[in-house]
Amino acid sequence: MKSKNIIQTEVLVIGTGIAGCTAALELADKKNKVALITRSAELTESNTKYAQGGIVYKGKGDPKLLEHDILKVGAGICNKKAVKILAKEGPIAVENILMKKINVRFSKNEKGELHLTKEAAHSCRRILHIEDQTGKFIEEAFIRKIKRNPYIKVYTNHTLIDLLTLPHHLKKPIEIPGGITCTGGYILDNQKRLVKLFISKKTILATGGVGQLFLRTVNSVVARGDGIYTAFRAGAKLKNMEYIQFHPTSLYHRDISNFLISEAVRGEGAKLKNKKGELFMKKYDKRGDLAPRDIVSRAVLQELLKSGENYVLLDMASYIPKEKIKSHFSNIYHTCLKYGVDPTEEPIPVVPTAHFLCGGIWVDEWGRTNIENLYAIGETACTGVHGANRLASTSLLECLVWGIRCADHISRTIKNSKITDPNLVLLWRYTHKIEKLDPALIQQDLHLIKSIMWNYVGIVRTPKRLLRAVEDLRYLQHRIEKFYKDILICDELIGLRNSVGVALLIAEAALRNKKSRGCHFIKI
Repeated sequence: MKSKNIIQTEVLVIGTGIAGCTAALELADKKNKVALITRSAELTESNTKYAQGGIVYKGKGDPKLLEHDILKVGAGICNKKAVKILAKEGPIAVENILMKKINVRFSKNEKGELHLTKEAAHSCRRILHIEDQTGKFIEEAFIRKIKRNPYIKVYTNHTLIDLLTLPHHLKKPIEIPGGITCTGGYILDNQKRLVKLFISKKTILATGGVGQLFLRTVNSVVARGDGIYTAFRAGAKLKNMEYIQFHPTSLYHRDISNFLISEAVRGEGAKLKNKKGELFMKKYDKRGDLAPRDIVSRAVLQELLKSGENYVLLDMASYIPKEKIKSHFSNIYHTCLKYGVDPTEEPIPVVPTAHFLCGGIWVDEWGRTNIENLYAIGETACTGVHGANRLASTSLLECLVWGIRCADHISRTIKNSKITDPNLVLLWRYTHKIEKLDPALIQQDLHLIKSIMWNYVGIVRTPKRLLRAVEDLRYLQHRIEKFYKDILICDELIGLRNSVGVALLIAEAALRNKKSRGCHFIKI
């Protein structure tokens, strides 16, 4: 079967953050043909782009001390083997990939040495950064390399609809030994409004997190759980979905709701205060402003509930020299100025925001899921590194390490995989009855999902709130599934279906788990 809508490749990589880019580049450098997919018009649009603080490198006492810090913050449910892999292989990956292969230039101190900063719950300075736009510069460096690599074919404005799995999508279903096998995906070309069949030997999901399921988030617009719910529908196992980390400090302003004030600000000395100007973090934890994020977020929420105010204050001006604010935190400085706050002269109004999913698709130490030939890496995956709560600045490192490990495993095993004959699989079946999408219906349902998640499955949860969330989301999912089958397929519709599906998975996991731990906090 020959068709311009059937694309064959050795490896299909879905997602262009640091995880997807690392895997794609490593695979291509070993002469594997890669199709790299993003639903965005821009390759750089991902959560990586918005990662301000930095990436863990190495400090005095590492890797043992780093393992200790990760395990302590993870509240007893980290995968110790995965933590050991991250701590041992992380610095090597940073040096070989970021510093040497893609030539990332990290910030240095006045002596010309790499400047290491500190964030909450870290025992020492070990975090590399590029001012306060680390992720942006890393992402751009990857994209420059990827665009020049002849083994990588990039597809922007392409959205994953469903994974192509056997035996589900065979024209003549037969029993296949070994269970479900992934052999590519059904991908929507958003510009041409048609569905393409990507057939591959191996498939990697690197689609990011779930921040867009909440009213307030600093996540990219692409972070709506697409890969997680698509994999779940195909039969992939999930793990730790209830552990959603909220970041305690995003800029509070009526004209912007998605700007993070990096934890590195507190690492360099800034303090949280209430609107009366009183320091409050020592009341909640002896580590004060450098307590883990779940503790700080709950403390901020408690202060807001007690005072009835809409925000607390993050004071840089009293604790960090003006020139350091302007140089080390230039993006934060200029963004705050744009919205009428001068952080060198006055405190910044801040509130908590949805930030990171500690769980996701279950994977092993090589990024393999329980579905044959399907891998997941980055925030989409659950390696077990983060346990019940993530240690700051470990996420970019996890993406890098598992991007390398995943590519290494694929490169060693791909010769044993055969590409599926397109003649044997089903093409996409268009079932829509309605051609024109009413955007008001999509937006209203999305707003309802975000409201349910923020109010009932947020920083502090109760059994009654979670039960209400599950009931409301189940009803909404039923309506959306019917809606999905009737409307002409489009990115917004795919996103709505995935959003309500992942939201329900998170709420159900939270309702089942009766024990407060890390960033899953149950108030009885």
